[in-house]
Amino acid sequence: MKLLSPAISRLARMRSWRIENWTNNPIDTQREVLQGLVAAAQYTEFGKKYNFNDTFSIRGFKENVPIHEYNDLKPYIERMMNGEENILWNTPIAWFAKSSGTSSDKSKFIPVSNESLNDNHYQASKDVLTTYYSNFPSSDLLTGKSLVVGGSHQISKVADVQYGDLSAILMQNSPFWGQWLRTPELSVALLDEWENKIEQLAQATSEENVTSLAGVPTWTLLLLKRILQIRGKATIKEVWPNLELYIHGGVSFIPYREQFDKIIGGDINYLEIYNASEGFFAGQELPDDDSMLLFTEHGIFYEFMPVEEYGKPNPQTIGLKKVELEKNYALVISTNGGLWRYLVGDTVRFTSLDPYKIKVSGRLKHYMNAFGEEVIVDNADKAIAIAAEKTNAIVNDYTAAPVFFSEKNNGAHEWLIEFDRAPNNLKQFTIELDSALKSINSDYEAKRYKDIALRLPIVKALPAGTFKEWLRSKGKLGGQHKIPRLSNERTIVEEILLMTHA
Repeated sequence: MKLLSPAISRLARMRSWRIENWTNNPIDTQREVLQGLVAAAQYTEFGKKYNFNDTFSIRGFKENVPIHEYNDLKPYIERMMNGEENILWNTPIAWFAKSSGTSSDKSKFIPVSNESLNDNHYQASKDVLTTYYSNFPSSDLLTGKSLVVGGSHQISKVADVQYGDLSAILMQNSPFWGQWLRTPELSVALLDEWENKIEQLAQATSEENVTSLAGVPTWTLLLLKRILQIRGKATIKEVWPNLELYIHGGVSFIPYREQFDKIIGGDINYLEIYNASEGFFAGQELPDDDSMLLFTEHGIFYEFMPVEEYGKPNPQTIGLKKVELEKNYALVISTNGGLWRYLVGDTVRFTSLDPYKIKVSGRLKHYMNAFGEEVIVDNADKAIAIAAEKTNAIVNDYTAAPVFFSEKNNGAHEWLIEFDRAPNNLKQFTIELDSALKSINSDYEAKRYKDIALRLPIVKALPAGTFKEWLRSKGKLGGQHKIPRLSNERTIVEEILLMTHA
């Protein structure tokens, strides 16, 4: 493998010209992507219904095809899972990425075609690797093993299709050279029962030469702590001295950065990607810029819905030409897996228009706006990080929801927080959290003025492992599942409080 890895790294560097081409010509690239998608699907059932054979422009496409949420496409997807072909996409679909809504027990099954695997997920992965080598040309990344803290997959009982977490599908279908560069063996990496999986991963990898890690921060930290226990070491760098990269995504890394710095115990590069079940959308381009380059040539056509349009009978979207900096947009995609004008549910904001770079700012349905305060996940993550820094605390995870008006009290936000290191004074942490939110969000500041609508937040410290137990109770332990950070309803908060008798 040491002989093979330098050759792969040279090939990765040679891809730079292709990245430069679509980065410098994003509008034309996106037009070509849509033309290719429509041409491929014109004889599918969906394509015939919406006249793809007569669709020759972006405007025509938007006029013909309505915006869809999952439940709109669900009847098509269920037929595909039963073995029907040529429904949403023109090639057979053998894989479905299982994506659970964290506030619901129901799962979404996102079709994953060969085209979406090869032209989206794997191409984007290669572009991330190319960019990394451009930034760190002397990297030894591929002289060791990559450890992905991913999910599981299982055989569907209906027809000859398989479903599972996206990470498991990518591992199962990765090219031969990907198998050589990964640890542990596939049978361990795809284990289903999460607690046993963490133990097996730790036992199988603690003696390997691991040079890169990837996974959701919460579960990755659990694995790293177990590896330190097994090896009797103080830091991960003592276990894996050649570890140089951690790839993360799915949630903001801000609340976890200090914990990773501490447990790794040495220099390491952090790289954020935006890789969802629906597609690989963006990846961090520069080490000192935590925004992500939008991937425009990877089988996905993007539209951007101003968040105020959400919920309207005929919501309007705009293309890349008209997006504005620092404005929140809901992401709408059409893909080479058969999703058409699909509302992903995430919100993004642009940090650069040349090239187009984004940050994930939250979820359409994960926010607090019970009193007109419009607190989004991006606000909350930053405020939590500021409060933790000022009170010498380390936050593992959190969730928050509004407390509504009563006869005796005005409204408030209730925050349930698991600390890795609790603040010496929880009241001071609460004050710092409130102050940070005021500085970040003018609507929140206005509602907090003289406690007119909102009083001081209510912060409750939870016992270690509470969120893990809540996820277990929902059958969502491990993989890509995570605690919803914010909600405008109190269901999750009430369930957790009931568990802890708080």
